[in-house]
Amino acid sequence: MEIKTVGIACDHAGIALKKFVIDYLEAHHYPYKDYGTYSDASCDYPDFGHALAEGIASGEVYPGIGICGSGEGMSMTLNRHSGVRAGLAWMPEIAHLIRQHNNANVLVMPGRFVDNKTAEKIMDTFFATPFEGGRHERRVEKIDIHE
Repeated sequence: MEIKTVGIACDHAGIALKKFVIDYLEAHHYPYKDYGTYSDASCDYPDFGHALAEGIASGEVYPGIGICGSGEGMSMTLNRHSGVRAGLAWMPEIAHLIRQHNNANVLVMPGRFVDNKTAEKIMDTFFATPFEGGRHERRVEKIDIHE
């Protein structure tokens, strides 16, 4: 995966993991843009998920990382945007498949269920796994709804 600038967004339930993710990105010299939130005060994940999705869709950032408590709300929000393929991963094997088969451009992690060691393995896998293309390309092309 060619990394441009990693976009990152979370809600209050993902703030601790987001801080670890930022440390990881800095240690690997990956540029990033933080779309918030910036504290553990209660907030609404769609506010930050939509901002990240707009960054992905516009090409401002690629790829992205989204985090909320379960990962589901952030995934649902991100995937409402055309051109965004957010995949929820809680183990490295899932991160591998969402890249290899689905060409995910946003990794979503569940902040309440992934520890830092696992998150590191998930990110290593996500960033290192190429999209396989072939039969998967046809499937990925059918994801967006064109009205």
